[in-house]
Amino acid sequence: MKWLRCSEKDFELGWRRVLERRASSFEEVEAQVREIINEVREGGDKALLELTRHLDGLDLKPDEIEVPREEWQRASGVVDQDLKEALLRAKEEIEGFCRRALPRDWMDVKGGVIRGEIFRAVERVGVYVPGGKALYPSSVLMGVIPAIAAGVKEVIVVTPPLVSPVILYACEIAGVRRLFQVGGAQAIAALALGTERIPRVDVIVGPGNRYVTAAKKILYGQVGIDMLAGPSELLVLSDGTTSPWKAALDLLSQAEHDEDAWAVLVTPEEGYAKEVERSLHRLASRTPRRDIVERSLGKNGLIVLCRDLEEAFRLSNEFAPEHLELHLREPWKWLGEVKNAGSVFVGEDTPVVLGDYCAGPNHILPTGGSARFSSPLGVLNFMKRIQFLSVTTEALRGLYPVGARIAQEEGLGGHVLALKGRIKDGEEGSGQSEDQGDRGSGQP
Repeated sequence: MKWLRCSEKDFELGWRRVLERRASSFEEVEAQVREIINEVREGGDKALLELTRHLDGLDLKPDEIEVPREEWQRASGVVDQDLKEALLRAKEEIEGFCRRALPRDWMDVKGGVIRGEIFRAVERVGVYVPGGKALYPSSVLMGVIPAIAAGVKEVIVVTPPLVSPVILYACEIAGVRRLFQVGGAQAIAALALGTERIPRVDVIVGPGNRYVTAAKKILYGQVGIDMLAGPSELLVLSDGTTSPWKAALDLLSQAEHDEDAWAVLVTPEEGYAKEVERSLHRLASRTPRRDIVERSLGKNGLIVLCRDLEEAFRLSNEFAPEHLELHLREPWKWLGEVKNAGSVFVGEDTPVVLGDYCAGPNHILPTGGSARFSSPLGVLNFMKRIQFLSVTTEALRGLYPVGARIAQEEGLGGHVLALKGRIKDGEEGSGQSEDQGDRGSGQP
């Protein structure tokens, strides 16, 4: 792991390089992704089948793009009972968290002005679930359940072929009714543009590789997206009074994601940091994913030795980690110092793993420093906030000079007339000559 010491004169330069290196870039794959998107736009399902044959090595028939209901029914019979129970418990916890997060419509009445907001769900959502060698039923739950809780009528899942019974079971209990076995950038294009079989959606969510994320970036505007996620991250912030072993356990679980994952420790206690590093290397030597862990720690493993906790929180907020663990003697006392983070795990016995799977909060989180301006996936990603306004005649008269003066300053005489034409008592339909006289003058 790389060490940075705040006491060294070149620390800020090294720290800036760390922050810059985390920024996600998709330039290397964008040209190829644009080609894929254009192929799907022009060729629809036929293009999807050709891309699946070329990129996934599978020769699907047109009627195999959507997974038939018979396969869903068979899936339940082959999934282990203990896994079923675990997924059902996770579903329950995630649903409870989402229900608590639902916004409420509101209305304010003030001096004849009625104003407020209503929240409405989008009609159709697409959830991307990564596939390949690993299975991610948790990503099904994390993507689908908030959409269902928000009131979305139709949630569609896309995932690379061939679909595992575990994924099918997770889709079934989460509330999905249609699942398409297509992956990569072509799946994102199909959801955003629509094909003969895959309907166009309003919002696309879910994690994926660089090609998936680049497709979301390119198609944003034609479809809503959750975020542009990159490699996973964990920053452990410790005062040195907690267990080095527990910190090492969580840094290990982070590093095993992939070789691009970030595992970061920030602490003012050098002895503690050295013990965490020793424990981490001992753990890495016996993990089944040892090669991945060692490459990850060699590439993006980082220990930052700061002067005090105030400096530790400053650095953490600049890093804006996807996951932040507070390993402190009094963690709740310091929670208010957190300004930028995707999800915060308060106390040394609250590991990220619980947030990844089953405690309720979502695991689809902003990465690469984007927690400075974005939030975890939740019910609000699937809802629109709509404003409303109504005024009485008296309130209109009171606001008329304010609106008219601003409109006049902006040179919009029609805006002035839209107000003035409503406040003339007994002149309904008779303000034509006066309107013509005002035209172009901008005078209230």
